[in-house]
Amino acid sequence: MSVLLEICVDSPEGLSAAITGGADRVELCSALELGGLTPTPGLIGQASVAPIPIYAMIRPRPGNFVFGEADIDAMLREIDVVRTAGLAGVVLGANLADGTLDHTTLERLMRQCQGLGVTLHRAFDLVPDLNEALDLAIALGFERILTSGRALTGMEGIDDLERTFKRASGRITIMPGSGVNIGNVDALLDRIPFTEIHSSCSVDAPLVSEAARRLGFETPLQKMTSVERVRALKEYCLNRPA
Repeated sequence: MSVLLEICVDSPEGLSAAITGGADRVELCSALELGGLTPTPGLIGQASVAPIPIYAMIRPRPGNFVFGEADIDAMLREIDVVRTAGLAGVVLGANLADGTLDHTTLERLMRQCQGLGVTLHRAFDLVPDLNEALDLAIALGFERILTSGRALTGMEGIDDLERTFKRASGRITIMPGSGVNIGNVDALLDRIPFTEIHSSCSVDAPLVSEAARRLGFETPLQKMTSVERVRALKEYCLNRPA
């Protein structure tokens, strides 16, 4: 059975590379080097005519996922922008200071998402109790959870990924991400029969301007989506033996 491939991108070039490489769905962001922020209006507009489903990140600032009222107001407005643009869905999450999912905030955000698909992002990876968080995500109506198993990468968190997948038992999609690539996806799927995976398929972005780097406009953390890496991972997802 084929596996759905979601690619996260943060630029017009990345969006084009993901589509050209054969991605099934795109997570649209800005500033992936910061974990992904809400994409710009221009990028949202470009994605609105894409031939595949686009889910936009809803994260108004870098840092933690403990959001105050001003943050939440921005997120509600961003959800409306995504809906107006005609995108398929959004990606969001919120925590309390102790890492548990913020039920009250997530409930407010989910009400605003009427008519949109919704992915719970890696705010899930901060939770102290996997079972409690999973049950809340299901109760709130999320379609899927993007998670690395509470670790830096999906392979490092594979034990938690397996526990979460088994407990979900088909009630919600569990989608592994963070460091998933053509070199480790086979080991991941040999152990856990995921139906969707998430990857950046990125390479280091070339340095264009020494002056821009010196002034902080370019950073060593910047990446770019590779058409070849998307294509190779998609080919694997299509032809993986049953």
